[in-house]
Amino acid sequence: MRRLLWIACLLLPGFAVAQDGEAPGAEDLPQLVVDFPETEAIPGQPLSLRLTVLVPSFMPKPPAWPSLEAPNLLVRLPSRSTNPVSERINGETWSGISRHYRISPMVSGQVALPPQEVLVTWQDTATGEARQTALSTGPITIAGVVPERAEGLDPFIAAADLTLTQQIEGEPAAMVPGDSLKRQVTVAVEGLSPMFLPQMLGPIELPGVAAYPDEPRLSEQEDRETLSGTRAESVTYLAEAGGGGALPEITLDWFDTDEGVVKTASAEGLELQIDGPPPGRSTPLDPRRIALLALAAALALGLLWLALRWLLPAVSRRRALRRAAELASERHAWRALMQVIGRRDHAALRPALDLWAGRVEGPDPRHAAPVEAALLALGAQRYGGGGAANPSDTAWTSLRGALEVARPSRHKNSEVSALPPLNPKEAPRAFDRA
Repeated sequence: MRRLLWIACLLLPGFAVAQDGEAPGAEDLPQLVVDFPETEAIPGQPLSLRLTVLVPSFMPKPPAWPSLEAPNLLVRLPSRSTNPVSERINGETWSGISRHYRISPMVSGQVALPPQEVLVTWQDTATGEARQTALSTGPITIAGVVPERAEGLDPFIAAADLTLTQQIEGEPAAMVPGDSLKRQVTVAVEGLSPMFLPQMLGPIELPGVAAYPDEPRLSEQEDRETLSGTRAESVTYLAEAGGGGALPEITLDWFDTDEGVVKTASAEGLELQIDGPPPGRSTPLDPRRIALLALAAALALGLLWLALRWLLPAVSRRRALRRAAELASERHAWRALMQVIGRRDHAALRPALDLWAGRVEGPDPRHAAPVEAALLALGAQRYGGGGAANPSDTAWTSLRGALEVARPSRHKNSEVSALPPLNPKEAPRAFDRA
């Protein structure tokens, strides 16, 4: 009897058994039954595929089922798709698990699924240990067939029932700039998933009107393995200027699977009328004019690059020469000398004074009587210990005034006095001793 069962398993289509390394009669191995009574369907309509795993004992954990996913196939698991089962085999009760798939071809033509593997974990009663066995379904072919009466449908939609409704919010015949109108279209289907429905409200350009579409909303339900659902689309039209135009009628051809005929669902169009000044007209640019403008811009950029490449070094050199001339000028040396006097810096006074005097045109200002007298007083007050209040500030102020008087740039028409001191027998200057 057991041998006859194995022969039947091998000959019957859709019935698979595992080869676990031993002869079929050596022990009872898990079995896989593939129940796929119909392999052809109208695109969008589901086919029923059931896989059943049977073991002689029990399964410590559920089988690892295949997904069966492939291009141009919609695979779904209905509610309660997996259920426990039991069967009498060879006079014994075998336990098992069954999984139900609903597969819908999305286009016409054949889709071949390669053999799918089901990994089963079961308890071996002979050894008392858990074992794993890989069962294979064998190749599965699914075909989508379009009825002859519906071959011209594009897109192809087949359903048990389909309705199309439209809602309008606003007054299309009495609009002014700033008004808005909302158009909503809803398609309800039975016996088909709403994901097969196409876009209903396409883009439309109307003068003086701006369109703002919303994202489509899909809703799907399942009742006793029968799919149904809706697809809702809406567009808000905003009046920006005078104008308007026609919003076209919406039509959708579909194949009625119950009656076997092609039907048409439709929603009437409407006319938008906007009172107001017409929108500003803008003439599109000629492609040749655009090319000429681009060429002119490229030439201008090239000339600008060449000019900058030539001018920047020249400007840099000119700035460097001007900077060098400024650093070598009498005015720069004068400002440095005034800063030294302002800081009361005895150590830096003589170098700054010599630098400035070397850049003065004409007689040496260091030999002017007021300047020498101020320097002598500054040295005497620093090293002689004069008793006047703030003697250093007084001496520095006197030196600054004497230098301003002796500066040739302030008296271009007069010569700086270079007479020797009135009392040449006087003691050496304290500033020189420093």
